[in-house]
Amino acid sequence: MRRNLRIRQRSPQRAVRAGWLVGLLVLAGVASATTEWGPIEVAGQIVHPGTSVKMSAIEDRTYEASFLNMPIFVARGASPGPTLCLTAGVHGDELNGVEIARRAFAGVDPSTLRGTLMAMPAINAEGVRTGNRYLADRRDLNRAFPGRAGGSVAAMIAYRVFAGLRQHCDALIDLHTASNNRTNLPQIRADVSDPAIRDLAVHFGLGTIVEGEGPDGSLRREAAKAGIPAIIYEAGEPYRFQPEEIARGVEGVTNVMAHFGMIEGVEPEILPARIYEKSSWIRVAERKGGFFFPDATPGQRVKKGDVLGRVVDPLTDVAYEVVSTLDGEIVGMAVSQPVLSGYALFHIAWHAD
Repeated sequence: MRRNLRIRQRSPQRAVRAGWLVGLLVLAGVASATTEWGPIEVAGQIVHPGTSVKMSAIEDRTYEASFLNMPIFVARGASPGPTLCLTAGVHGDELNGVEIARRAFAGVDPSTLRGTLMAMPAINAEGVRTGNRYLADRRDLNRAFPGRAGGSVAAMIAYRVFAGLRQHCDALIDLHTASNNRTNLPQIRADVSDPAIRDLAVHFGLGTIVEGEGPDGSLRREAAKAGIPAIIYEAGEPYRFQPEEIARGVEGVTNVMAHFGMIEGVEPEILPARIYEKSSWIRVAERKGGFFFPDATPGQRVKKGDVLGRVVDPLTDVAYEVVSTLDGEIVGMAVSQPVLSGYALFHIAWHAD
């Protein structure tokens, strides 16, 4: 059964230009979709019902803009409905999410869309171009939300982006991969104690959900605190495009849009969700560093005592077994590489008793 999101009341405002952060998703002129459906203004451009627009957040051709600019895609449906927002490239090295956002938006026909799809496919666009996880000021943007005016570059970008999301988004899907030298089983991360977030997570249709609010300053946690149901899709490795993980992500976005009644067609059958309330990392034992060679794989169910891989000391040729201390499913893991004591190797999730 399709579910239409409750569309929050919003007051009309004017977009305000302010220095190099001009127009970073500063939206204005929107009446509540429950009473009127008309154009919206995004970064100084008007998007009419039944049309889509791709724009730059910063029009200025300046030194700072070349580092801090980002693309914004908006498809305004021909008829009223919720606003689903997609964010990606918060970490510049996480390319799967960038392509998911681009491809999901490209597949939308605004003439038949109900509601609005907004995508920021490369928030850290300079990082996407250079393979840099962090911003130009070396900060992690996903620890800077909701941000603040007059702070660091990360804080100011987070502030502007978050202001637009908080004002206009009815639901948010934030697209990610694993971090450096790791890979993640395709999964949703969500605070399923919130019924609206749980509904969003389940209807993404992936099947694997890892429960949690997320760290302080992360986009999904702060969005949820602001009343926007928000989930993360995590899949694959950084620095590369992985077709299977991208296809799963696009399908998940499409599933959510169908569930919210934004697109035509029969809502797909959703797989039963495995919701894991607990997760923990198996790490390199103290003074057991060396070259890591995994035997286990993402998605594998393991038992306490199972051998998951080995670490070989390249100077002594002594091999140490990496043994699971938990029963559960591997939802993330390090790829083969040199490691030192305490390095996180296998992320295992399980059901709480």
